[in-house]
Amino acid sequence: MPTGALYAIAYAALAAIGGLIGYAQARSQVSLISGLFSAALLLVGAWLWQAGSPGGAGLAMGVTAALVFIFIRRWMQTRKAMPAVIMIVAGVLAFIGMGASLVGG
Repeated sequence: MPTGALYAIAYAALAAIGGLIGYAQARSQVSLISGLFSAALLLVGAWLWQAGSPGGAGLAMGVTAALVFIFIRRWMQTRKAMPAVIMIVAGVLAFIGMGASLVGG
C-alpha cells in the first residue's frame, strides 16, 4: 500500500473521531456528519490510491487541503484551539506525507 494512502487513512480516522467527539460533547450533528463524510471521502481516496487510480491521490489530498482551510478559517473566527489546531497540524503533516509519497514513488 502506498505511504500516501496510509496518511489518508490516518487523517480519515482523526476526522471520524473528531466528528464523534463533537457529537458526544455538544450534540453537534454538523460535526458528526461532516466528520464522517470527510472520513468516508478520505477512505475512498485511499482505496483508489492503493488500487492505482490517479484520482485517489487527488481526492485524498483535495479533501485534506479543504479540511485544513476549513479549520484555519474556524480557528481564526473562534480562536478556539480545539479541535482546529490538531486538525490543521495533522492535515498539513498528512498532506506533506501524501505529496512526498507521490514524488518518491
